[in-house]
Amino acid sequence: MADITAKMVADLRAATGLGMMECKKALVEADGDAAKAEEILRIKSGAKAGKLAGRVAAEGAVATFVAADGKKGALVEVNCETDFVAKDDGFVAFTRLAAEAAANSDAADVDALGNVATAQGSLEEVRKALISKLGENITVRRFVRFNTAGQLATYLHGTKIGVIVDLNGSEALGRDIAMHIAASKPVCVSKAQVPAELLETERRIYTEQAAQSGKPADIIAKMVEGRVTKYLAEVTLVGQPFVKNPDQTVEKLLAEQKAEVNAFTMFVVGEGIEKKKEDYAAEVAAAAAAAKA
Repeated sequence: MADITAKMVADLRAATGLGMMECKKALVEADGDAAKAEEILRIKSGAKAGKLAGRVAAEGAVATFVAADGKKGALVEVNCETDFVAKDDGFVAFTRLAAEAAANSDAADVDALGNVATAQGSLEEVRKALISKLGENITVRRFVRFNTAGQLATYLHGTKIGVIVDLNGSEALGRDIAMHIAASKPVCVSKAQVPAELLETERRIYTEQAAQSGKPADIIAKMVEGRVTKYLAEVTLVGQPFVKNPDQTVEKLLAEQKAEVNAFTMFVVGEGIEKKKEDYAAEVAAAAAAAKA
């Protein structure tokens, strides 16, 4: 049997929002497998997906760049250590420079992006100069580039959420769609693009939950299919109610304007990154002990 530590329990509690004892029991049942424990908790509690994927920890900013013809563009995330630096004009300017470099180059990854020439030197040279000036580590975490025969549109919610959309349609519609994505956070454009393993997990959880109702198998099957249909509407762009008009789905909005979304990407600053938690009480106690010594 796996050794269930306090940290494992705390992490699962943070991921699910459920009680400490529930989390500990689930970890014991899952023999220490955190992913399996979260699935067990979802089955037992009826909860939706855990909060972990939405946790934002690292500081920084996102930026977009789209060429004048709307055919070429990029979205980039740049991280730093504090929110104070994330608001610095020089840092913000660097994120925009990185987005422009990503759009106008053929760099395949972050390392290659650092070698792209700018008016101020290579992007890596600009980054290092900014680190020297601001006194914090600054890294380009990720970027995505689009080249399309259609139209690109972007939306920034402050500097923490960025979206770029490739569509066949007007720029104004594209911006509305990008704003919708930032607000509603779909996983993909349509149900055909939902990862098979993700759908399989959801179906398994719904089946286990429905089985606990004690209803006949045919009723359970209908319950599961109903839940799956609802889930697909929630996670796909075209299935969601349009944020500006909840009485209309995005699919109907696109059909009305004879438009089509080909692809989109959304970055949320720090998504999936664990930030070191500062224990100031422990630091003060340690400093006091050191002073006495």
